[in-house]
Amino acid sequence: MTRVFLASRNEKKLVEMRRILRGFVPDVEVLGLDDVTAYDEPAETEPTFEGNALIKAHAAVLATGLPSLADDSGLCVDALNGMPGVLSARWAGTAKDDKANNELLLEQLADVPDERRGAQFRCAVAFAYPVGAAGVAEHVVHGIMPGRIIREMRGSGGFGYDVLFVADGHDQTSAELPADEKDAVSHRGMALREIAPTVADVLAGL
Repeated sequence: MTRVFLASRNEKKLVEMRRILRGFVPDVEVLGLDDVTAYDEPAETEPTFEGNALIKAHAAVLATGLPSLADDSGLCVDALNGMPGVLSARWAGTAKDDKANNELLLEQLADVPDERRGAQFRCAVAFAYPVGAAGVAEHVVHGIMPGRIIREMRGSGGFGYDVLFVADGHDQTSAELPADEKDAVSHRGMALREIAPTVADVLAGL
């Protein structure tokens, strides 16, 4: 069994990453934060998705010694000048309450006409792994899923803003799409498919 650590305890995110990575590394075991000894998780203080993903990936390698993946992602709404962006998970406060975040977003866009409700899900996935005596190598990839924000929450799958987001070329929200269809178009799916061959190459060389 080949082990990779994902710096997250979001079970839906772990399932999503396992599903995609196993297409490239069939015997991969993706461990989450609840599967390893607890460590001090770094604050996400960077202004970019890439910066926050790298902070988390490096901390994960130092804490676990395992090849580690970390992602930072969020929703960038055109009418809000790209916000909530890196603040997506705590848009309505610090509790990371998906329902509150979605309700606040709907309130902020209440007067915005349909033709101006464009948005993109953006993601950076960082992969870091030990090299040499004390070194850490890193790779970062990005994914973008363009779409729009609808006026009511729909669907029970996914997480975050999936219940409000309809990707270009679709009529269903990301929370209504079957898992394989969502993976095919999602920002995280795109980034993971790009980084997966690198992960496979590194694991093969360990």
